[in-house]
Amino acid sequence: MISGPSSSQAKPDAPPEAVIQPQGSGLWAEFSELWRYRELFWTLMARSILVRYKQTLVGVLWALIRPLFTMIIFTLLFGQLAKFGEDPAAGEVPYFLLVFAGVLPWQLFSTSLTGSAGSVVANAGMVSKIYFPRTILPASACLTTLLDFLIAFALFIILMLGFGFMPSWRLVFLPGFLGIALLAAMGAGFWLSALNVHYRDIRHILPFMIQMMIYISPVGYLSSKVYGSTLPGYLKTLFILNPMVAVIDGFRWSLLGVPGALDPIAFAVSAGMVLLIFISGYLFFRKMMDTFADVI
Repeated sequence: MISGPSSSQAKPDAPPEAVIQPQGSGLWAEFSELWRYRELFWTLMARSILVRYKQTLVGVLWALIRPLFTMIIFTLLFGQLAKFGEDPAAGEVPYFLLVFAGVLPWQLFSTSLTGSAGSVVANAGMVSKIYFPRTILPASACLTTLLDFLIAFALFIILMLGFGFMPSWRLVFLPGFLGIALLAAMGAGFWLSALNVHYRDIRHILPFMIQMMIYISPVGYLSSKVYGSTLPGYLKTLFILNPMVAVIDGFRWSLLGVPGALDPIAFAVSAGMVLLIFISGYLFFRKMMDTFADVI
């Protein structure tokens, strides 16, 4: 008769399962967790940069080609055809520099928004298999675009100096306007990345939205052109509510010192919209992220 295994030969107990989950709730817990996962944050940023320029003919030169061609097209379209280059509010600043100063933050915003909107779906494998703070995905996608911005910004400074425009004390405010642009892109990115998980139409709608916004943002013209126009009051109000108005006006004021480029009231309203978009987008993303792994 064969007896069963003795107690000494019994199979050892399986090790306890480790459940990884958020350590607490609230804003402070969120920041604490993001700090603990900071290496993942930098890894995602580095991977995004490498993937963006992998197997391209000109590599990082795309960071120069895109804003440069946008500036040339807008200079021809608005400067030559619409005669916006003759706006006396610009003073002695060449029109193409005014346009380039508007293209810089716009390119940063549009590229950041596009990357962050698709960030959750693009990392579906990670989202469905492991735990990490999901807010890392749209945030890292936004900050990745800073490299492109810095390359284009270096070209802008060279053009400024080449045409005899020296940066003034206003330049110290530029990081603040840059931060507002990133907050606007990140806030909208939180909204769109969460919606994109449930509704894949976002990837088709977003390019259309960006194409429309570039014309209703003061990229190719000064905001004073709108304020002094005969447009109905409600259209002027909608223009001021555009979060990119504050950013673009701020860039032109801090870089080129265009007189009257920064209207304090319009800037306050536009910056307030940026804050509203960021806070509401963050809260919406936090509310929806528990469903990502099930839906994606």
